[in-house]
Amino acid sequence: MNAPMLSPEEAARRRKAVLRTAWIVGGLAFAIFVLFILRAVLSA
Repeated sequence: MNAPMLSPEEAARRRKAVLRTAWIVGGLAFAIFVLFILRAVLSA
């Protein structure tokens, strides 16, 4: 399957949206990781 050709503006907009999504998902994963660590430390 060939992806449609994007104009430079559309490509930049899509790249920005993908980066924002990646940062959000990464932040959520990090927050969950920290919560598990804190829970283990505080229950000890």
